[in-house]
Amino acid sequence: MELAVEDMESGVTLVRLNGRLDIAGASVIDLRFSALAGSRRSMVVDLSEVTFLASMGIRLLLGSAKTVTSKGGHMVLMAPIADVKNVLTTAGIDTLIPVYPDVQSAVAAVKL
Repeated sequence: MELAVEDMESGVTLVRLNGRLDIAGASVIDLRFSALAGSRRSMVVDLSEVTFLASMGIRLLLGSAKTVTSKGGHMVLMAPIADVKNVLTTAGIDTLIPVYPDVQSAVAAVKL
């Protein structure tokens, strides 16, 4: 699992994930991702290059969203592939963390 961070205009942080967000992948990025959630108020998590999402990845996303929200911020997910979107929907994660199809709508959502 790879993690890249881009600070965008208006204080929005774009976090791009690439690879399998399973137990191994989540453990690789857990500390850095959690630190980002603890220090940012507006996060967009790009899932377009995530090829697999397992329970540990879901735990990481939910925990980070809770951290960002507890500081009055917003975290959203962006552009998951069909299989990953299906996992998010089936698990009900999309009702807890909003999912947007593209960067423009995702950034607009966290700026609110």
